[in-house]
Amino acid sequence: MTRTLIIAEAGVNHNGDEDLALQLVDAAAAAGADVVKFQTFKAGQLVTASAQQAEYQKTNTGQIESQYDMLKRLELSHAAHLRLVERCAALGVGFLSTAFDADSLAFLVDSLNLAILKLPSGELTNAPLVLAYARTGRDLIISTGMASLAEIEACLGVVAFGLTAPVDAAPSRDQFQAAYFSRAGQQALKERVSLLHCTTEYPAPMEDINLRAMDTLREAFHLPTGYSDHSQGIEVSIAAVARGAGVIEKHFTLDQDMPGPDHRASLEPRELAELVRAVRNVEAALGDGLKGPRPSEIKNMAIARKSLVATTDIKAGQVITPGMLAIKRPGTGLSPMCYWDVLGTPARRDYRADELID
Repeated sequence: MTRTLIIAEAGVNHNGDEDLALQLVDAAAAAGADVVKFQTFKAGQLVTASAQQAEYQKTNTGQIESQYDMLKRLELSHAAHLRLVERCAALGVGFLSTAFDADSLAFLVDSLNLAILKLPSGELTNAPLVLAYARTGRDLIISTGMASLAEIEACLGVVAFGLTAPVDAAPSRDQFQAAYFSRAGQQALKERVSLLHCTTEYPAPMEDINLRAMDTLREAFHLPTGYSDHSQGIEVSIAAVARGAGVIEKHFTLDQDMPGPDHRASLEPRELAELVRAVRNVEAALGDGLKGPRPSEIKNMAIARKSLVATTDIKAGQVITPGMLAIKRPGTGLSPMCYWDVLGTPARRDYRADELID
């Protein structure tokens, strides 16, 4: 049974409050998530001072301001990150974060020594940052919201170059493409990269989920695939697991009514726990794909199946005709599959009416 990696995306739902962030770790661990993920950034390196909010951010926050002002309030200090890592370790849940700038990436790698990094959808076309991610040599989970197949392939070319080229090799589009189509590049991608299908809207409308695109990613790139879920509720994540998602990422919050851009598209702790329970049940239900009686069925075979039964007394040696046979439960006698084999043959012994034929 393949175990799905469940990432509880705390994101910025701590509202810049370290205590809330620690409570989110507690809630993720209690819900049974494998990993809790945050976002690491410096607002001044992420957006210009005049960058406007997305429409969902205006709607969800109920406040119109610049992205910079909104994001500045949502930064977590490096010291807070260290305490979050400690809390995760104490509770046995993994810590993960997304870096949105090179300095934040260096902090995650050099100071926190993360073994896995998450590249967010919005940075997929940020080739210099993608290259920096790749050159860390860490395993990468790449979200593909808003991206075409061509853009994803271009991103993977940068990653393949970063994973295989010498550090002093000069980056270029030609070199990225060559690395992508090289045997070494493809092998490095298979060893290091997972792709997540994603719809970058909060909450994502059901008609825009396009969950079959997860299959398209798998077929196009032959890499492990999963789903970063921005929809409301848990059913789409469950469906994604049933379609083979190896990773599920889902936003969660302590309270959907809290102020902030992502709370309304997030699960509350009780719902997160229900998602984890449902995913684990679906994993178990998927099974190994081999069709045959399962252990729990075997004891019911004799009860649910039928046998050949004598409809009347039959003497040993008497030739059996159709009128002498019925088909009834239990299934401990001769299988009805033998019906035509028995017809026209002499009875091997005496049978009483309603006795199983053996």
